[in-house]
Amino acid sequence: MASSQDLKEVLKESLENRGALSEIKARIRAEVFAALDDQAEGKPQISNENVLIFELIREFLDYNYCKYTSTVLVSETGLPKAPLDREFLRNELNVVEDAPSRSVPLLYSLVSNFKDNNAPMRAPSNWTSLTGTQKTSKSVNGNINDDENPNPEAMIVRGGRS
Repeated sequence: MASSQDLKEVLKESLENRGALSEIKARIRAEVFAALDDQAEGKPQISNENVLIFELIREFLDYNYCKYTSTVLVSETGLPKAPLDREFLRNELNVVEDAPSRSVPLLYSLVSNFKDNNAPMRAPSNWTSLTGTQKTSKSVNGNINDDENPNPEAMIVRGGRS
């Protein structure tokens, strides 16, 4: 006859093999954070920028089936349980999407767009200034903090690559 310890080990191994054990542990952590959050008083107000970032992360986590991680994020940050509308996020981030990019989280599209548009554009090797020194390279979009254009244009985000 198997001992209760043997039974526990077999059950634990079975749950691990099915991937259920990590899900159960994540659910317990989420519930612990939710219980602690209910008890916490005077939680600091988060900035609008952080809300946008947290919402992008939440959309990413939900898309990738990390629902317990998403629950912990919501609990720790004080986000409302209902996510912000994607249209609102797009408008706040000044993003225009194409059809394929609507099927993936905005974070994927933003990263892809940033990588594509910020690859350094090198000056030709024979390009020199009046003093005869070689000009330095500048990125395609220049410095993001330039004050030359206080009203940036909408970022057009195209769908991912296959």
